[in-house]
Amino acid sequence: MLCLNGVSLARTFPSTKWLFARHSCSKLFVGGLSYDTNETVLKDAFVQHGEIIEAVKVICHHVTGKSKGYGFVQFTSETAASTALKEMDGQLLDGRNIRVDYAHRGRL
Repeated sequence: MLCLNGVSLARTFPSTKWLFARHSCSKLFVGGLSYDTNETVLKDAFVQHGEIIEAVKVICHHVTGKSKGYGFVQFTSETAASTALKEMDGQLLDGRNIRVDYAHRGRL
């Protein structure tokens, strides 16, 4: 989403929400994770691209506790998120090529 002074313009102007649906200001979706990848590994892989808010999350099944193979990383700035997306999409992490995209409301 496009942000102005930390406020989502899609929230300020609801009729334009569809224009910004693809982008979350600083939150990235990371898919294709190895089932062995934990939050520490994920954070270590992304922190080289900018300061990360504590919101690094690998999504796990609520009963088994096993990873579902995707997670989220949130940066303190849109610039860092953009750089991480460009640099990390398609890279090898724990033996798997990961997919990185901007997170959106449909995801956590």
